Amino acid sequence: MSHTPNMQSALGNGLTSRQVTMISIAGIIGAGLFIGSASAIATTGPAILISYALAGVLVLLVMRMLGEMAVAQPDSGSFSTYASRALGPWAGFTIGWLYWWFWVLVIPVEAIAGANILHAALPAVPAWLYTLAIMFLLTGTNLFNVKNFGEFEFWFSLIKVVAIIAFIAIGVMAVTGYWPLARLSGVSRLWDHGGFMPHGGGAVLSGVLITIFSFFGAEIITIAAAESKDPGQQIRRSTNLVVYRIALFYLLSIFLVVSLVGWNDPQLKEQGTFQYVLKTLNLPGAEILVSAVVFIAVCSCMNSGLYTASRMFYSLAQRGDAPQAGTRVSAGGVPRVAVLCSTLAGFAGCVANYAFPGKVLDFLLSSTGAIALLVYLTIAVSQLVMRHRLERSGQPPEFKMWLFPWLTLFTIGIILLVLGYMFFSPAFRYEALMTGAVTVIILMLSFFVTRRRTTQSRGALRPQPRAVQTMR
Repeated sequence: MSHTPNMQSALGNGLTSRQVTMISIAGIIGAGLFIGSASAIATTGPAILISYALAGVLVLLVMRMLGEMAVAQPDSGSFSTYASRALGPWAGFTIGWLYWWFWVLVIPVEAIAGANILHAALPAVPAWLYTLAIMFLLTGTNLFNVKNFGEFEFWFSLIKVVAIIAFIAIGVMAVTGYWPLARLSGVSRLWDHGGFMPHGGGAVLSGVLITIFSFFGAEIITIAAAESKDPGQQIRRSTNLVVYRIALFYLLSIFLVVSLVGWNDPQLKEQGTFQYVLKTLNLPGAEILVSAVVFIAVCSCMNSGLYTASRMFYSLAQRGDAPQAGTRVSAGGVPRVAVLCSTLAGFAGCVANYAFPGKVLDFLLSSTGAIALLVYLTIAVSQLVMRHRLERSGQPPEFKMWLFPWLTLFTIGIILLVLGYMFFSPAFRYEALMTGAVTVIILMLSFFVTRRRTTQSRGALRPQPRAVQTMR
């Protein structure tokens, strides 16, 4: 697949500073925090705070490494492009398609989750019709102008941030005894039910594996910033904000959850983390409020997933690793073919879910288990290689990774340790094997495409016979 530049082959810069800033602030707030955190708490107990802290530190270090590369060379392909430059085309091909695969499977999951929320509120309309409506609406926001995506995501993000801050305010009042509707206050539930680590220290690592995927999406800012007017400044500012977002949105909110309700309360998983906490605090209309916020979070995640998958497809096409049609860009700077390809994959996931409920989509999702860790590993190794190259050339980066190379090597070691744990842990082995199988398939495709491209290049360079050269 060779790439021939189009007349319109560059993305626009339609994302404003306020849109990029809000996307970066709320990019890691998804349904995984509002609902999925209940599973993490049940697995680990109050020690889930350690799991979130460890996962947060890992994400902070990875984002700093990615920020170093992205500030120097903003690109819609982000870490996939950097992997190609640092490790070779096979690495960019593999991690780019794995990342695309992850997000196109997230799209139908989020659409179906949003449809179920609407169906529960208005059961007269079938759930599949809600799914189609959500898919068509958010596809439309991504097809015509990047400003549409940015504006939708700005308001989605603002609602999520306001909801989290409101929850934290209520939680702090309840813990300190100033919430008039609460029957109990204090933080005794942190050790009341079997202690702070009821399942032992090993469960903390299992908690990291569950929580790491809640943070996945923080890297979207380096993709989105490439379509803003000052990408370097946006990436630098957003990367510096990561530590505050993790501390406020995850650590503080989850601390309040495990302080206010028992970690082993079955209602926590059945009703959802935030919803159950607010119900125990007797907040009027808690169920409706949280359902509305979760619906917004689901739509936000799907909107971001569609945007991210399309930009990765576009970047792969630019490098000749996806069909050339993916490089076509509209007058508004939108890669419409890339958007449509990603949307069609999402629609296929929705059809599979309704045609074979609980089978095909669940099977496909199990292949995404370790992709976040593989992406983080690729970022760390790419930064290690590119930084050494820059220093040898006498051009150190403006925005630097801390304590290089020691923190980079430490991060690589931690990621390899966690991946190893996945393969040896019965609870995660199947997901790890599925992810590994998909990775091997994509690697094989990578070698095939790379070899074909090399063969074509050699053929083009080979001297032509004289008879052909002199033809008129």
